[in-house]
Amino acid sequence: MIDLYVYYKVRELDAAALAPRVRALQAGIGVPSQLKRRPDASAGLQTWMEVYPGVDDGFPARLIDAARAAGLEALIVGPRRAEIFTDLPTCA
Repeated sequence: MIDLYVYYKVRELDAAALAPRVRALQAGIGVPSQLKRRPDASAGLQTWMEVYPGVDDGFPARLIDAARAAGLEALIVGPRRAEIFTDLPTCA
């Protein structure tokens, strides 16, 4: 299992239109998720992050397809960047 973090930039003017699309995408993929943003904006851009904890290794590819189908690219600036994290093993 992995934890997936996806972040991207959103124009402040597009935030209200993008939020329901992202929330619908997250509701439709069937895994626990979170939608976050940095508290400040820079040059009219907000940074958003989608968090998907405890997903399988194939999930990132499915999420890319779902994001395309939801038309997110039209409302973000630049790419969606994904980072994968795993748990540290416990000491014996």
